[in-house]
Amino acid sequence: MKTIFDILKETHALITNDHFVYTSGKHGSVYINKDAIYPHTQKASEVGLLFAEKTKDLQVDVVAAPALGSIILSQWTAYHLSKLKNKEVLGVYTEKTTDKNQIFTRGYDKLVAGKNILVIEDLTTTGGSVAKVVNTVKSVGGNVLSVGVMIDRSINGMTEEMIGAPFFTLGVLPAEAFDEKECPLCQKNIPINTNVGHGKKYLEEKKASS
Repeated sequence: MKTIFDILKETHALITNDHFVYTSGKHGSVYINKDAIYPHTQKASEVGLLFAEKTKDLQVDVVAAPALGSIILSQWTAYHLSKLKNKEVLGVYTEKTTDKNQIFTRGYDKLVAGKNILVIEDLTTTGGSVAKVVNTVKSVGGNVLSVGVMIDRSINGMTEEMIGAPFFTLGVLPAEAFDEKECPLCQKNIPINTNVGHGKKYLEEKKASS
């Protein structure tokens, strides 16, 4: 079976030696363009199968993920788990609120309450987003069996304490992340990539505030 890095290479999703702004607002030189994977439904399906193979022995009822990109992974993971376990496994997602929390809308909280949940996330740098999903699942009465992360980019590695549940990853690619004031790429005046990541939004906000 392919590894997650095989799929990243096939879809040209791994970009290095550039200047990126991450979701967390931090800067770095390595970027995984997850959006390059999703248009290729077969490749996205293969990522879901990797998650499903890792969790096929767990009694998963529902796969949950934060919007937006991870919705696709939760759907494919639920699809493959349903086939492997010969039962329907649901796929749902949380949505970001104005205060940057992750909550269930659309009545999905009722599908999660009292059920065993697998939480899926595409990328983690600080673990903040997926920890919010875990907390929300627990708050509506769901039981988090495990958290699956496609790529862990944290320097020191995620821990169960940071995420709030047992977790595993399909791959680890430590990517140093810097606050703007400490960013060596900024100090060298290396242009920020505005094609992928949050560089374009970051520059627009910086220009508006100046």
